Amino acid sequence: MASTSARGGVGAAVRIKNTTETLASDNQPLIGDIRKTLTTMREIAVEMEKLDRPQEVRELENGVVELLATYEECMNFSHVMQSVGSNYQPGPELTDFQKLFAAEVTRLKCSSSSNRQTGAMLRQFREAVWNVHHAGQPMPGEEQEDIVMTSTQIGISNTVCPISGKSITQLEEPVRSMDCKHIYDKKAILHFIKNNPTKKCPVAGCPKQLLAHRVVCDPLLPVEIEELRSSNINTIEPEAIEDFTGLDDED
Repeated sequence: MASTSARGGVGAAVRIKNTTETLASDNQPLIGDIRKTLTTMREIAVEMEKLDRPQEVRELENGVVELLATYEECMNFSHVMQSVGSNYQPGPELTDFQKLFAAEVTRLKCSSSSNRQTGAMLRQFREAVWNVHHAGQPMPGEEQEDIVMTSTQIGISNTVCPISGKSITQLEEPVRSMDCKHIYDKKAILHFIKNNPTKKCPVAGCPKQLLAHRVVCDPLLPVEIEELRSSNINTIEPEAIEDFTGLDDED
């Protein structure tokens, strides 16, 4: 009888894990759409700042603040689903899932990681507007040496595939581990998993083991890579562009 109960408990845990993973995965496209919208709003705000239309910029910033609150709720939902699915163990009594989810939400908010992320994304918006007329100058209330974390730095764990050595912005088929969140070239990592007995993540210091079916291109990954690619383009110095143009003229 005990063994039957144990098997039932294991089966319930597997079903809960599968269900929560599905819910978290289904939430990813919405998170991706919000990230795209935030990027578009930032670009529009920059154009409004160039046209000296501060009222429109303020309205856009207010909209960004509201949208970031929704983004945070969506991110919290996904994190809670993943955490409960990974850690749930059936007990002798029926589980109060509403209480379980509420406790996980409270724990997540206390960690403040979601607040740091949305705060960094809001700062990224303000910095883009500030740089229209004040590029290179610290924003009001900030020191020049302040360390700034952008939204792309938050979402992306590594910017270079540890196997191919290519920048993730150059990968034709980027994939991400669902367990350690590192990003790889698909063909390279699948070959690595197939031929490496330990199957340990090749990123230095990462202890996670990789499973082929858990290394995927999730809906948010292309959005984050495009944000990183755009960020890299925007940080090219104008002088460097002029230098390259000069070389072309000489040829």
